[in-house]
Amino acid sequence: MLREKSKLLTQAHQALDILLTAGAFVAAYFIKKYLLPVPFRGLTTGPNYYVVLLLVIILWYILFNAFHVYASYRRRSFLRVLWETARAVSAGMLALVLGLYVLKITDVSRLMLGIFYVLNMVFLGLSKGVLYYTLARYRRKGYNFRNVLIVGSRDRAKEVIDAIGDELGAGFRVLGCLDLEPGDVGRPVRNSIGVIGTVADIETILKEEVVDELIFAMPLKDINQAGIYILKAEEMGVSVRIVPDWQIHALSYRPGVALIRFEDFLGIPTIALHTTPQNQRALLVKGALDLVSAGAGIILLSPLFGLIALAIRGFSKGPVFFRQERTGLHGRRFMLYKFRTMAADAESKRRDLESLDEADGPVFKIRKDPRIIPRVGGFLRRTGLDELPQLINVLRGEMSLVGPRPPIPSEVDRYDVWQRRRLSMKPGITCLWQVSPRRNDMSFKEWMNLDLQYIDNWSLSLDVKILFMTVRAVFSGEGR
Repeated sequence: MLREKSKLLTQAHQALDILLTAGAFVAAYFIKKYLLPVPFRGLTTGPNYYVVLLLVIILWYILFNAFHVYASYRRRSFLRVLWETARAVSAGMLALVLGLYVLKITDVSRLMLGIFYVLNMVFLGLSKGVLYYTLARYRRKGYNFRNVLIVGSRDRAKEVIDAIGDELGAGFRVLGCLDLEPGDVGRPVRNSIGVIGTVADIETILKEEVVDELIFAMPLKDINQAGIYILKAEEMGVSVRIVPDWQIHALSYRPGVALIRFEDFLGIPTIALHTTPQNQRALLVKGALDLVSAGAGIILLSPLFGLIALAIRGFSKGPVFFRQERTGLHGRRFMLYKFRTMAADAESKRRDLESLDEADGPVFKIRKDPRIIPRVGGFLRRTGLDELPQLINVLRGEMSLVGPRPPIPSEVDRYDVWQRRRLSMKPGITCLWQVSPRRNDMSFKEWMNLDLQYIDNWSLSLDVKILFMTVRAVFSGEGR
């Protein structure tokens, strides 16, 4: 899975570079033919510029790979990235001139090629700058890392730690190791990583820390009832890897939801159990659609944003936006944005209304909440328009357009173990629960089951279906 994901991201990066290069070439052609002042304007009809463009695409594709343009950004400074890109483009120009000579393609405008060279450097430099600093920002916030908890602290655990340390671009961070005896807690293992607890602490740590993967790097036969710990991780939606001692057949464990597959983990053969979708191509498309749709949505809906803001300020004193800490993927915390639909002091009044709570789980809901802003608040809630600012969260990489709704941390603290698996996918603005005809009268357990149903049956077509159903729900005004 790791190699597949890395390969897909590299292919997407290559496609973007080739697209920008082709765009620079076409832009240079039109600038030379139509926009330059006389006498520099115009092009002869002799050479076939389609053939020249095809040659550019082939050469640039080969040379970008030859000059290691797509090596991990974690290993390099941005200046290094620009330098290697400039070397590749410059080598491409030399190879292009040589190719034109060999193919006897004459009368190609040298001025146009010069404009193309400059535009190509600018387009690629800007795109790589955005990508470089966006990834760096996500890494600082922990979004571009998968947090790993290792069961074991001996040779196998050290091998895993060394593999992660050698693969800076792999995007893993070791939280610590677990061992069998309490006396081992605090003992260093490797590279400032030590034993932070025992195997018996697995459930507690999975609840309290952001853990994306649990790696068993010790013989399973040495762990009393190892299957119970694997089951806990499966129920909570945490991926499990086992560095095999080929004793797994001795486990009395059969996965209920997880899929078992053999995977290479940074050069180490492992048995992997995943409870979330593993179609990396489809997930990559989902992520790209999230970013493009969120960016376009914010721009296109900006007039509506302005009208809603004016309406809120006209009927209630206080800020336009409501900010609240929510729980995201595997327990990551982030600030969620909504249009404010309640009085500015609504949170301080919640304790006085706890006795009126109509929900049957760890959520809080009142049919006729007295804190809602008159006229405006009810309308925004019924239509779901109060959720629109979460497009900002989607752009920040904290949410997706479709996915389980992000809960409040205090609600997560009261979840049963099986309910925590809904945190195993990135939260969304809309979900199956929000487009359900019974959304306002659904029990908490039914809500959770719908989220798990979404995770277990996820596909791009399901996301598209939910988005269309959401549009219908907005116009029907069935929310609350």
